[in-house]
Amino acid sequence: MANIKSAKKRILVIETKTLRNKAIKSKVKTMIKKVDAAIEEGNKDAAQAALKVATSEISKAASKGVYHKNTASRKISRLSTAVSNM
Repeated sequence: MANIKSAKKRILVIETKTLRNKAIKSKVKTMIKKVDAAIEEGNKDAAQAALKVATSEISKAASKGVYHKNTASRKISRLSTAVSNM
C-alpha cells in the first residue's frame, strides 16, 4: 500500500479513470452487438442505423484515449464491411 500522499492520490485517480474506461468500452461493445444482431436478422435499415451510432461511439472512445486510433479504425472498418456485405 502506498504511504506517500501523491501515490495515494494517483491510486484514487487511476481507479476513477478505470471505471470511466470500463463504462465507455462496455457501451461500445453493446453498440457493436446491436449492429451484429441487426445483421443476423437481415434487417439492412436497422443495421445501417446501428452502424452509424456504433461508429460515433467508437470514434468518441478513440478521441478520449480509451481505444488506440488504429483499433477504433479497425472496429469501424469491420462493422462497415459486415453491413455492406449484407
